[in-house]
Amino acid sequence: MEIHYTVERNAQIILRMLKEYNIRKVVASPGTTNVTMVASMQNDPYFEMYSCVDERSAAYLACGLAEESGEPVVLSCTGATASRNYMPGLTEAYYRKLPVIAITATQTVKRIGHLVPQVIDRSSVPNDICRGSWLMETIHNGDEEKDCIIKINRAMIALTADGGGPVHLNMETTYCPDFSQQELPQARVIRRFSIDDRFPPLPDGRIAIFVGSHRKWTDAETEAIDRFCGQYDSAVFCDHTSNYKGRFRILSALIGSQPRHYHISDVDLLIHIGEVSGDYPGSGLLRAREVWRVSPDGELKDTFGKLTAVFKMKESQFFQHYAKPGHDKVQTSYIDECRSIFDRLQSAVPEDIPFSNIWIAKTLSRMLPESSVLHLGILNTIRSWNFFEIPSSVLSYSNVGGFGIDGDMSTLIGASLAYPDKLYFGILGDLAFFYDMNVLGNRHIRNNVRLMLINNGRGVEFRNYNHFGAMFGEAADKYIAAAGHFGNKSASLVRHYAEDLGFEYLCAKDKVSFAEAAKTFTDPRLSAKPILFEVFTDTDSESSALKIINNLEHPKGNGLKGTMKKVLDSTFGEGTASKLKSMLK
Repeated sequence: MEIHYTVERNAQIILRMLKEYNIRKVVASPGTTNVTMVASMQNDPYFEMYSCVDERSAAYLACGLAEESGEPVVLSCTGATASRNYMPGLTEAYYRKLPVIAITATQTVKRIGHLVPQVIDRSSVPNDICRGSWLMETIHNGDEEKDCIIKINRAMIALTADGGGPVHLNMETTYCPDFSQQELPQARVIRRFSIDDRFPPLPDGRIAIFVGSHRKWTDAETEAIDRFCGQYDSAVFCDHTSNYKGRFRILSALIGSQPRHYHISDVDLLIHIGEVSGDYPGSGLLRAREVWRVSPDGELKDTFGKLTAVFKMKESQFFQHYAKPGHDKVQTSYIDECRSIFDRLQSAVPEDIPFSNIWIAKTLSRMLPESSVLHLGILNTIRSWNFFEIPSSVLSYSNVGGFGIDGDMSTLIGASLAYPDKLYFGILGDLAFFYDMNVLGNRHIRNNVRLMLINNGRGVEFRNYNHFGAMFGEAADKYIAAAGHFGNKSASLVRHYAEDLGFEYLCAKDKVSFAEAAKTFTDPRLSAKPILFEVFTDTDSESSALKIINNLEHPKGNGLKGTMKKVLDSTFGEGTASKLKSMLK
């Protein structure tokens, strides 16, 4: 049999990455569990290999070789206690910041604790023997391959970054005897750059920026990103939690929610900044050839699965570097095209959309007072508001970090304490409200708080037409959507609770009563009391509104009128569209 490389994909990725990072020196110790790695290396003349029977000596040998040569050195050992003998040498490497890569081979970690010979637990390592430890699992699918690629890139970066030091890879093997792989498949390399490094050139083609949740922007930061966009004809795709208010802003959720493909989605480079985004449609809109992430944390966060570079620096430093002074011509063709599509979709949103989270967001987004602050509940609420623009002076936030329903109101109340003369609006659903309702009894709440509770008596997200839970119909209410709790849409429960705690209580059950109460709710003047506005909606209207908004431009539809009829008929039955539209008026 002709020997080449192992067919085990995790080992192939490690071997490819060693080559990509110009690492060739290897100290190998004998064993069976590391045969797939060692045999692949010894049949590739690229690797400079040395043999050492005693793993303790091997680790110290690697220290000396790394120090003297100035190059990283790989260690390879088998399972059982072999890896334990690396610890003294790796401790030496850690405190001397020597670039040593310990690759310990293991059977599947699922066998740990089951009295299987030569299987030991390496999941916990001492703090001072390596800068990081990663399990390189056996690969069965694309997601596992991406995970392996990210881990090995993190290890390669940690090996030399910030002074450098040893790293540990615990590589699973199936003992596959197949060494027929003649060429190592390509694997995505992710480079990390600091402010003192030589920056890579921007690729040719279309460049877009995606902003996740973001703290307040300074004028200088906004100016830097706007100058960059103007020079490179870029657009900034964002949602309300991005808080970017510059001239190249495009709210991407409405475009991303449509079933058709838009040319603006195809970009050659996507620059990713900010943190977690709750904008599922917007983040799914963009199709990038490669992604660069810019963040002071310098961490490899591969949200889009196309990460090739990470810039460990402030965003302003990144954009200022590439947007050189002296380029006065401002290019806007890309953002103009994006806005044309957004405006067309906005105009296609029907006025008689059902009374729902989406209708409320559409109506209220135009009424928010200037310079107020908006806090949105996760998922259904934030999705609904991301379809519509709000005043540029309004900052908006959501608990998308942990992305749970707990704490929405508490976060809002905490924010409102900072500036007593500024209005703070909070919009959330009933499960999130009752989950966090104890904060409403806090004695520090001031009259600058405006809360809206959208009460549909359940986690309506799980009843929406496009959710997995919708297949269960009304049966989903029992446990999946958790319907019927907290008074089951009681008309008096929240009213009494709010009024007894000193809130002014408002209520709406339809568009007419909402319009009247919304005037008080959005009054820019501070009221005598904090306000709690309870709005009652129903499941069918919520689902229908979402279906309409997601099908404003269907690729095979007959225009808005035809699309609307199909949506209404499919939701409520043939022939009921006219009746429903009449009722909603």
